[in-house]
Amino acid sequence: MNLKTINLSLLAIGALSLLAGCKTISDSSNDVDYGSSAPLGEKKEEGQSETRYVFGWGNLPLELADPRGGTTTGTPVTYAVPRELPLASIRIAEKPFEKDRAAILSLVGDYRTSFHFLETMGLYEGYEPGRPYHSWATEEVRVLEDRGDFISLQHTLVMHFQMPDGSEMESMVMKHWRQDWTYEDEDLHTFRGDGTWARDRRSSDEVAGSWSQAVWQVDDSPRYEAIGKWIHTGNRSAWTGENSWRPLPRREHSVRDDYGVMEGFHRIVITPTGWIHEQNNWQRVSGEGKEPEYRGHELGIDRYERIVSPSLDNADPYWEKTGAYWREVRDAWKEVYSRRDRFSLKSNVDGRSQFEYHFEYAGKLDAGEPHDSSEAAKFARETIQSFLTDSPESAKY
Repeated sequence: MNLKTINLSLLAIGALSLLAGCKTISDSSNDVDYGSSAPLGEKKEEGQSETRYVFGWGNLPLELADPRGGTTTGTPVTYAVPRELPLASIRIAEKPFEKDRAAILSLVGDYRTSFHFLETMGLYEGYEPGRPYHSWATEEVRVLEDRGDFISLQHTLVMHFQMPDGSEMESMVMKHWRQDWTYEDEDLHTFRGDGTWARDRRSSDEVAGSWSQAVWQVDDSPRYEAIGKWIHTGNRSAWTGENSWRPLPRREHSVRDDYGVMEGFHRIVITPTGWIHEQNNWQRVSGEGKEPEYRGHELGIDRYERIVSPSLDNADPYWEKTGAYWREVRDAWKEVYSRRDRFSLKSNVDGRSQFEYHFEYAGKLDAGEPHDSSEAAKFARETIQSFLTDSPESAKY
């Protein structure tokens, strides 16, 4: 296995956590450039540990104040010129529906992203604060489909790593998460805990003027879906989702096994430099049908800052070669959603996760193998079917 293959494998593992801002790759050496560095540590008297200020906690020992995450370094970026708010496309739109569409489409572009999560409290005896979480990525967001009342946005990682000697590695491209926006959506599938999703019908009155945001994993399997409204007031455009449940991201399920559901709301806000995704999460032990029990609470801020360099155009050839296959995967999931009111997903089949099967197939196409639509459709359907189960007990998602 060559160096590029090794690094792509590491990126694939990290990508499992990259939904709606749950990353595993950290750029600690560049923190100061993006406003995420903590003040210098405060040296205590002899015999006492060095501390650092953490927002909401005060001074904590360095072993708790230092964010967890990776240690990779990205190449320097050049930011785009900040824009006046409200954005011109939102300002000139006459109807609320058109303003909403303009806001959603403004999420498209090239970004330097950073992801920050902080546990704010514990709700059990003996609780001690955990380490904050920080990571980074360079990421392209493109339109996959726009039908007016439905907009599908695909995120793609295009990572430019800087080596310790200052040299730059060849850019690495990887399919990332997807967000689908549907206007006045009456038919949702929402997460219920224990690797399970179920149909959630809404009345036309309930969803009037709202948009659902459905978020999909890197392998196009479901993650969560919620209804919310865009509100445009003065120079502020923000979408706030209802209280909803989400599976744990990799940054949590790789280190925690004492809770299984993130319960809370999230918000997307347009900024002069891009957009921000805020998260407000309660750590719920189990899903539906059980008495609620919570371990604690966390806040998250994911920053998407528009860049003009480095170029993220290497995403284009990847989608030219693999896009047809991923369309088959999306179509296969549409079939599942139309047929099943409820389903659960296994975490692995024959020792492999779902993303491994799909990424392996897409990887062959990316390497130059020709695309066979009937073969691709068959593989996508059979792979997804092998992970479906009616038994939540066997689902460890």
